[in-house]
Amino acid sequence: MRVFAYLLECDGATFTQIHQNSGIAKSSTSSLLNGMVEHGLLRQEKDKYYLGLRLYELGNKAAEQYDIKKIALPILEEIRDNTGLTCHLGVLEGDAPIYLLKVESPQAIVIRSWEGKRLSLHSSGLGKVLIAWLSGKELEELLPPDQILTRFTDTTITDVNILKQELAGIRRRGWGYDNEEDSLGVRCIAVPVFNTQGKVIAALSVSGVTFQIPDDKRESLATLMMDASRSLTRLMC
Repeated sequence: MRVFAYLLECDGATFTQIHQNSGIAKSSTSSLLNGMVEHGLLRQEKDKYYLGLRLYELGNKAAEQYDIKKIALPILEEIRDNTGLTCHLGVLEGDAPIYLLKVESPQAIVIRSWEGKRLSLHSSGLGKVLIAWLSGKELEELLPPDQILTRFTDTTITDVNILKQELAGIRRRGWGYDNEEDSLGVRCIAVPVFNTQGKVIAALSVSGVTFQIPDDKRESLATLMMDASRSLTRLMC
């Protein structure tokens, strides 16, 4: 952080200037700067270092996630009030989905989740929705074709090819379903949130135990969730 703070105040700096102004040991400064350049956090031109474009990307992502949490909260609260189910907002963070926001069900039944919880890509409704619109190359980087997926319950999909069929179904109908695939007795319906360029940037989900999401309510809940997703997209424009 001291390196970033210093470079914010000047138009590039040499190794010596960074070392002297950051207070970091000379040997540590060298390895630190090399690592930052390698990861795009800094760029090096001749003998000077500058802030890298990766910081710009991270800043935009942080602002986007902050905005979406603020905008999504009342939408999730309305879904919670209408359904009595626990609601989540999640994003793909690196190689795993993560909950950004949770709105707890008013009912006594507790779904064990929390903001910041990392999820499985292949067994959670939210995870499947977040990867359903990825390109073939992007998907293979996350889930190589020969990878055996971890089984959590009897209904967990453990074959990547079968998962790809599931993802194709999600794209066709516009929503994903976790039928006790991640946790026994817990079901989830999830929908994507698109930005104005048509890219999936987040997902909304409702979770409950099996009797709260019976088969005959699945379609109506999915319709409710897709309407909520469209509302969120409009508000973010």
